[in-house]
Amino acid sequence: MKQVTAILLGAGQRGADAYASYALDYPNELKFVGVAEPREDRRREFMQLHEIGEADAVDSWEKLLERPKMADCVLICTQDQMHYEAIKKAVEKGYHILCEKPISPVQSELEEIGRIAADYKPAFSICHVLRYSPFFREIRRLLEEGVIGELVDIQHIESVGYWHMAHSFVRGNWRNRELSSPMILQKCCHDMDILLWLAGSSCVRLSSFGGLRHFKKENAPKDAPANCLDGCSYRETCPYFAPRFYLEDMEEKGGTFARVVSMKQDKASLLQALQEGPYGRCVYHCDNDVVDHQVVNLEFENGVTASLTMCAFTAKCERVINLMGTRGQMRGNMEENRIEYEDFASGRKVVIDVKVPKGGHSGSDVSMMKDFVDLVATGGTRESVSACQESIESHLMALAAEKSRLHGGRVCEMHE
Repeated sequence: MKQVTAILLGAGQRGADAYASYALDYPNELKFVGVAEPREDRRREFMQLHEIGEADAVDSWEKLLERPKMADCVLICTQDQMHYEAIKKAVEKGYHILCEKPISPVQSELEEIGRIAADYKPAFSICHVLRYSPFFREIRRLLEEGVIGELVDIQHIESVGYWHMAHSFVRGNWRNRELSSPMILQKCCHDMDILLWLAGSSCVRLSSFGGLRHFKKENAPKDAPANCLDGCSYRETCPYFAPRFYLEDMEEKGGTFARVVSMKQDKASLLQALQEGPYGRCVYHCDNDVVDHQVVNLEFENGVTASLTMCAFTAKCERVINLMGTRGQMRGNMEENRIEYEDFASGRKVVIDVKVPKGGHSGSDVSMMKDFVDLVATGGTRESVSACQESIESHLMALAAEKSRLHGGRVCEMHE
């Protein structure tokens, strides 16, 4: 297989650490030749790791995409609302494209990108990494084998994790709908997509309920300061005390998140970043408005029904699924990589421990990058596992769920 060349737009945690790190582990397969990243510390680290010269490391995605095509593919890992324009420019240049989800939080932009993707010949994939997960691929294989008969209903739970919620969706980049996108889109379009994929049919209607219950000013303890480091007296009793995440519990919870706070990982640098930046803020005194819990009920064209529950208030970050069929039942936990199913007639129970590669999302990130690099190396001639056109549908489902939630849980017909 030939070595694929790439440029990266956005060298944040997902772009640089989760995806581009594949080039460091498999340099014979993938080489980055350019990067666009506004933060100088991140840009310079990426330059050094991937041996990129000054001229090809710039501070905005526009500066790379205004040049003649300089690589085989582009990874678009900028903030949510920046994807649309970058995609159009990458299409104009003829790049193979891998775009972080969500594609866009705007319905008209999604529809336009869908029309573009329908006629676009190079590869155009979306980072719906769960489709590449050995765990979910095994579930789909078992469904296709009919081990639980005909699928009737799916219960799916996304446990966000209380510290992940505080980091990303209260203090972090995805805290505000207007600045990024609704929680059900930014965090759960993965889950909408996997339900669509497992059901094997289009969604016809859905309804949704939820809201922001806890992370609000009225829930702040008495006299809680705006920043956790400003003499907060609730250090021992508040589960969201910022220094605990990034210093005391770094290995368990804050390991990857601490690099978002500060590229320098010594204690003094982290404390300074918490004092001066957004990640030291009290969770009750932020400008967040995305929900901290939401449920979605869905009905698919083939009669399968499903429910998705997303909740911040969990001890673990994990996805748990329960699939019920006419002849059996299947349960699984993605983070444990364990699936078990039972046949009603025989009572036979089977437990499968799924083998996964190392990496984020239980090996899904690495599996996705391997597939995309192979897709580009072979000229994009085969269908992508997570083709843009298919991803558009789950994005529209997420937008419909948000519309339902904002209108008191009314049923949204997808044909509308």
